[in-house]
Amino acid sequence: MTIPIYEPLNTLKKVAENIWIVDGGQIKMNVGRFKVPFSTRMTIVRLSDQSLWCHSPIQANEELFQEIDRLGPVRHLISPNKIHYAYIEEWKKRYPDAIAWSSPGVEKRAAKQDIEVHFDDSLKNTAPSYWKDEIEQLIFKGSRAMEEVVFFHKSSYTLILTDLIENFESKRTSNSFWRIVHKLGGIADPDGKTPIDLRLTFLGRKKIAKAAYEQMLNWQPEKIILAHGRWYDKNGSDELKRAFRWLHK
Repeated sequence: MTIPIYEPLNTLKKVAENIWIVDGGQIKMNVGRFKVPFSTRMTIVRLSDQSLWCHSPIQANEELFQEIDRLGPVRHLISPNKIHYAYIEEWKKRYPDAIAWSSPGVEKRAAKQDIEVHFDDSLKNTAPSYWKDEIEQLIFKGSRAMEEVVFFHKSSYTLILTDLIENFESKRTSNSFWRIVHKLGGIADPDGKTPIDLRLTFLGRKKIAKAAYEQMLNWQPEKIILAHGRWYDKNGSDELKRAFRWLHK
């Protein structure tokens, strides 16, 4: 495996009460001329009405679906940004009563990629009534290329991010080329941060991004779940400050 994935795959891993992650396999994303490998991870929250909130659904197998079904009914399928949506249609077919939530720009992106996906509602800068008492949210603005919706699970003090921080473990990456890429891109553990290509899209607009960053700090996260690489199960606020040092330069 070119980059580390986090076995066991396609099974629930409890983070705290009523919140789980599921690690998936490796995918390859087209970035310029390259097919860049990424590990995958989704997050599931069981809400107080026992329904399930599914952030960035991964490619699932029948065993995972059955395991999830034992937790409760799937009611919300979350696209947190415009490049995390590819499996929502597959999940929507499995759970036709679930609400598929779009992120800024995702529908245009899906159409451009010729990927069929149907969304029912759009994520805003504040949480909808379905989960506002349990999960906070905001749109991290300032980038000219992509806005990400970030979430905070209140009871577990868990911040849920997607691509705003990536943290690939070089010591577990078998290919030296990708170890160099991760280091140059600023996304190598233990100093993972926003990828350099995304950071550059904030030039001249960091003041906008700082407002969202300050709100995330105000939540005082203890854990930070990431979609790609090693996530943080402690010292969340300190890790957040470290990862966003680039905003203050």
